[in-house]
Amino acid sequence: MISDAIGSGAKRILDALVRAIARSSISPNAITFIGLLINIGCGVLYGYGKLFSAGLLLIFAALFDMLDGRVARLRREVTRFGAFFDSVLDRYSDIVVYVGIMIYYARDTVAHSTVLVALTGLALVGSVLVSYSRARAESLNIACRVGFLERPERMVLLIIGSMTEVNHQHFLLQKMPQVLWVLAALSHWTVVHRIYHTWRELREPDRLGIEEAQHPREDSPAGENLVGVDYSVQS
Repeated sequence: MISDAIGSGAKRILDALVRAIARSSISPNAITFIGLLINIGCGVLYGYGKLFSAGLLLIFAALFDMLDGRVARLRREVTRFGAFFDSVLDRYSDIVVYVGIMIYYARDTVAHSTVLVALTGLALVGSVLVSYSRARAESLNIACRVGFLERPERMVLLIIGSMTEVNHQHFLLQKMPQVLWVLAALSHWTVVHRIYHTWRELREPDRLGIEEAQHPREDSPAGENLVGVDYSVQS
């Protein structure tokens, strides 16, 4: 099939890049940081209204997002700090891209639209919460990869929307506003799905914990019956 051939060819190219970088002195964390710099460049291009160019650059940003983990695994240099560093810089990358889009629609140009600024803000909040909800659930030992709109899907949608923004009239072009509607809606839908999933997974353990706290065993040491739930906000 054509799709299988395309996927196989892309994988061979990606594997060749990973092997070439793995032989160099570039560390996985450096690759992660370079990816952030590319995303900052995307945000600047969005802010200046260069949406098509930003979409092209976002493809390279997505490539770097795939490289760091693969290089680390090939070198056997996977670390917990590397995973933490990658996650934090991914959030910066998401935010700077959306802020650039917000600046574009907020500027005093023909593209100015308060509605699109608000939509982009909603998409930004949803993007951060999609990642946060999974991280928070996993801190409670709940696997939480449910939901449609994870980071790769968000990047693909932004790339598609950006690359339709060209100076031609066609019903398939100028679709960035529609993409923002989709991002704003589906990102929050994904958050709600993850909240529901986590509630289902924790419902029975929480019920048992509450019952134990309300009706402690006589042989339980003092304080053992307390429900150990952390409601603090992690930043």
